[in-house]
Amino acid sequence: MSEFLPKEVREGLAVARRAALEKKSRLRVHAGDSVYPVLKMHDNGFSLDKERAPSLRGLVDLYDGARHLYQCLIIASWEEDDRMTYEFKRNTAVATRAPLDYVRGDDAPVALLQRN
Repeated sequence: MSEFLPKEVREGLAVARRAALEKKSRLRVHAGDSVYPVLKMHDNGFSLDKERAPSLRGLVDLYDGARHLYQCLIIASWEEDDRMTYEFKRNTAVATRAPLDYVRGDDAPVALLQRN
């Protein structure tokens, strides 16, 4: 069906499809001061718009809106149509608390009250 459409119409449809994917996705990649919308998330990586994102490599942060999800070490893997796909070399979930060096008991106090 796309062979019957004029070239301008096909390009317009591709731009509209890309804009809809960017608008729908809340996932963003932060590389330094730059922010790029994620078009598609995979088990072992993610895809960005090839025209907007440079060839990223190294340490980036992955956000869902304002929530920091992962700190990732990535490499550029392959191009497909209008997307650039990146693979994780390392993908570490961001913790909200520091890890404990010991096992905390179920009946451990939550806080310590001091005497005056």
